[in-house]
Parts: sequence; structure tokens; C-alpha cells
Amino acid sequence: MTAPATTAAALRLYSAEHIDAGHAAGHPEAAETLAWARAFLTTAHPDLGRSGPVCPYTQPSLRRGLFHIALADGPDSSPGGDLPALVAELRTHYDALLAGLDQESDRELLTVLLVLPQLDREDSTVLDELQRKAKDEFVEQGLMIGQFHPVCEEPGLWNHSFRPLRAPVPLLAVRKLLVFDLPFLSGDETHLGHFLARFAPEVPARIRAQLVTGIAGRQAA
Repeated sequence: MTAPATTAAALRLYSAEHIDAGHAAGHPEAAETLAWARAFLTTAHPDLGRSGPVCPYTQPSLRRGLFHIALADGPDSSPGGDLPALVAELRTHYDALLAGLDQESDRELLTVLLVLPQLDREDSTVLDELQRKAKDEFVEQGLMIGQFHPVCEEPGLWNHSFRPLRAPVPLLAVRKLLVFDLPFLSGDETHLGHFLARFAPEVPARIRAQLVTGIAGRQAA
């Protein structure tokens, strides 16, 4: 087993394998986040509003050794740390991991979670704003970035009373943008434009129907 990936910068990356082996013992939030991912994201939920696991990508990502957790290991781990710098470094780590993958199926499953235990667990305002500002650039470059938080109020797609983005620790999750991510992007014209530029020729019929319905709804409003 190789040692966890590190750089001279602020983030330290752990695979699920490293966490299980105890390499992240100094960061209990890593094990806490991994346990949540396995218990919640990979399983069905009665309030989800559809069949299947909460996140269909997590279990395959874990199985292929492509699920990673990043934590700040320096001054940026304090509440007043440079959060945009951590997001930029998250992107650097993600790109480095992606460059080492040859199969497109693996590239689609690569997931990195930036855990931010320094943020307030009772108020998601800072995390929501951090994700909102990062999302424009990430989507433009073919990536999804989502926020998870103990009090995240983002509703589920199939049941608006369900809160699928609630996690025990504030975090940001990054993975490759996929054609089935359209419902997460159709509410923003800029994001929608980037999506269509990338995927229009291969958008399945049912996804195109969602797109038409969403645009019609915005125009009617």
C-alpha cells in the first residue's frame, strides 16, 4: 500500500483505503465522512422519491478505488483560512488524479471530497457561497461541484421535502460533469449553455424533455 498523496501545499488527500488503514487518524473527520458516504450515499432512502441509492456513483467509485477525501493540513484549516485557495488546490489534486486514469469509465467515477470541519455546522451560508462562486468555473470546464452540510436546505429532485445534501461535516464534492447532471444545471442559463455546448448531441430523449419543461417553466414565470 502506498502512502497518502501529499504536496507542499495545504491539502492532504486520502483514499478510502488509506482511511480504513488508519492513515488519517489525525483527521477524525475523514473517517466520519467516509462512514457517512457508505451508510447514506450508497443506500436507498424511503424519502428519496425514486429507487436506487441516494448517489448512484458513490459505490462504484468506492469499489474502483476512486473515492478520495481531502483535508487542510495547515493554516488554511483555521476558520479564517483562505477557502478559495483550498478550492483551487482541490482542483489541482483532482486534475492530477484524473490525468492518471486512462479509462473514461474511471474518469467519470473519480470523486474528491474536500472536508471543511472549520466551517460552522449550524450555518451553511459560507459553504453555499463558496460553492456558488466556484460552480461557474467548474461547470465551464466540465466538472460538477456540490456542497454538503449538516443543515443544507437544498431539496431533492424527486421529493422536495427530502434533503439529500446533508452530511455530518461541511464539505465540497467534485466529480466529472455527466449528461445526467442536467437537472442540477437547468436553473442557470450560463450553466445550461456550458452543458449544451458539451453534451447536446448525446442528450437522451428523456433528458431533453426535462430541459424543454424546465425552460418552458422559467419562461412562464
